[in-house]
Amino acid sequence: MSGIRERLTDGLYGLGWGTVRTLPEPVATRLGRTIADLAWKQRGKGVQRLESNYARVVPGAGPERLAELSRAGMRSYLRYWMESFRLPAWSEERIKDGFDPKDLHFLTDGLAAGKGVVLALPHLANWDLAGAWVTTKLRTPFTTVAERLKPETLYDRFVAYREGLGMEVLPHSGGSAFGTLARRLRDGGLVCLVADRDLSASGVEVTFFGETARMPAGPALLAQQTGALLLPVTLWYDDSPVMRGRVHSPIEVPESGTRAEKTSVMTQALADAFATGITEHPEDWHMLQRLWLADLDPGKDPQKGTP
Repeated sequence: MSGIRERLTDGLYGLGWGTVRTLPEPVATRLGRTIADLAWKQRGKGVQRLESNYARVVPGAGPERLAELSRAGMRSYLRYWMESFRLPAWSEERIKDGFDPKDLHFLTDGLAAGKGVVLALPHLANWDLAGAWVTTKLRTPFTTVAERLKPETLYDRFVAYREGLGMEVLPHSGGSAFGTLARRLRDGGLVCLVADRDLSASGVEVTFFGETARMPAGPALLAQQTGALLLPVTLWYDDSPVMRGRVHSPIEVPESGTRAEKTSVMTQALADAFATGITEHPEDWHMLQRLWLADLDPGKDPQKGTP
């Protein structure tokens, strides 16, 4: 059964990239909103988990407010997918006009200094569009990592999709990604990492919206070992076709402490920057999975069994 499900999933993604990319943009926008509303009305596990996560982000929100947020969240999530399916067909001008980041000077100054830059992002809005904008508008290639998905053909689709947008994509597993990322940074390059969720034993515990979660140590470790600049980035949508964003001020390496202590301080600073962006635009945070440690313990999870 799992093999059939994997082939079906791969086929659906292939249909999206093959069909949605050919639709006129207004049609794709309406289709995404329709699918989002249908999924929201069904109140599946993903929607329930999204509301549970929003309850931490917006404390005191009642059921009606959480339902409003989850509906807006699903619409934002489907906007991400409709854009992603269509990105390979966008013209250079459409990509350049599709993203408007604030405080870009933190990134451009860091690259000009030749010391390498690590951009760390949460699952806000469309990080693929932001990446395509960097490679197209700034003419700056970068390296990222991707989780190995099943089936392998689906992983290959995502790698080909992102490489087609100008990214170098490394597999998350296998152990060699960190060394390659470090070499790119020492050469003055750019590394972009989605960094708001890590459920592995190597994840760094942080306080996130008042509770404990784990986030990856990679961004902080790379900055320490290579001297690269570590910059948080947050993204959001408004009512226009243009995605907005902000490059936050650099996270400095502490002057004292062990490597583990420095990593903890820096990762907490990342979490705080992510929380700022998520608080301002919670509906654009596409976290349909468990994140907080309390939710990973079935005895404490009020929605046991949700993704």
